Amino acid sequence: MGSWERALDAAGIDDPGLRDDYSRQRRQVTQYKREAVLAAGLLLPARLVPHVIAATAFMHRTDSLLDSGPLDERRAAYARWERETADGLATGGTANPELRPLLNTVAAHPALRDRASEHLAGATADLDFAGFATEADYQHYVDGYSLPAFMVVATLLGPEGDQTAYRAACRTFIDASQRLDFVSDLAEDLADGRLTIPAQDLDRYGVTRADLEQARNLPAVRAMVTDRLDQVDRTLAEGRAVIDLVPAAHRPMVRCMIGLDELTSAAARADIPALLRRSAGPAKPAALRLLGREYLRARRLR
Repeated sequence: MGSWERALDAAGIDDPGLRDDYSRQRRQVTQYKREAVLAAGLLLPARLVPHVIAATAFMHRTDSLLDSGPLDERRAAYARWERETADGLATGGTANPELRPLLNTVAAHPALRDRASEHLAGATADLDFAGFATEADYQHYVDGYSLPAFMVVATLLGPEGDQTAYRAACRTFIDASQRLDFVSDLAEDLADGRLTIPAQDLDRYGVTRADLEQARNLPAVRAMVTDRLDQVDRTLAEGRAVIDLVPAAHRPMVRCMIGLDELTSAAARADIPALLRRSAGPAKPAALRLLGREYLRARRLR
């Protein structure tokens, strides 16, 4: 019996059809977040792994509907998905195999019900995204979209009962993580017609959208990106407070998530002009060392 089958057993997922649904979603998530699937399997208690996979698959399905196709078609497809998910959350049942794992996970972790609904309610902020005029607009996006999306998975990692303090710490972390994503994926977003740096910042540094789209390695561009990475690093340091708010068995995974963002920020800072041409990511040797350290910690906890 493999580790995945043992995880399904530990989570109490016995129905063959439901096991197949979870396994299919695991394969789907592996296609776009292989490292996350690997980390979850190594660092989290086995009983939690299938539920984290289901929550991640739900997030990805929602995001895919927002990102794929002409705007009118995306809006209609998302409306259908929102209604079907809301009905499933209300009744506890669905014929859609893409939703069955989520509903089973909600039954095992009832706090996820409200988090899934909040994510659906805020997700259209990404559908209607047209850039940010100010830093305040960016913070509104974090509150309306980034945090509710993150809490779909983060709720499963958090403490039992009241998660008020934990959610506040998650908000700090996701502020840093979202800002980092926008910096590290700057070239990719621009290619898709999305400028994720507030116009206020461009004006402050005297940088134009054309400067970024044409990958001009200017002092002002480097200074602006460096400033945003400085903000990322400061907020990530504050976001480390979230580690002490989760159960001990979940801390290796949370430390790994934060550590990967720290490595990504370091990689972006090491070659800022390259960010205008390609995305940045953590160096693989450093990421493997981080995963190895947290795996040893997880084993000791078990």
